[in-house]
Amino acid sequence: MIKHVILWKLRDDLSEQEKAVIKAGIKQGLEGLAGQIPGLLDIQVNIDALPSSANADLMLDSSFADEEALKGYAVHPAHVAVADSKVRPYTSVRTCLDYRL
Repeated sequence: MIKHVILWKLRDDLSEQEKAVIKAGIKQGLEGLAGQIPGLLDIQVNIDALPSSANADLMLDSSFADEEALKGYAVHPAHVAVADSKVRPYTSVRTCLDYRL
């Protein structure tokens, strides 16, 4: 099994109200991919970071059957549509870690 974890920082020019709406949209969009992409076993988006020293605004935590499934997810039209419409326009920093369980 492969874990795919992403941390995003939203753009600084967005208000807190805009950020809340955007985070909810990212969560809905990405979690809505469950059951649509072969080999995607689990997908969760955490938008409720504690007001601590965190330097990210939200996190994707997903699991895939294998590396081929992760590669397929990256180019799957449903995923690309969510990334292009709900994620990329609003994020300034993306940090990714993929690892094998």
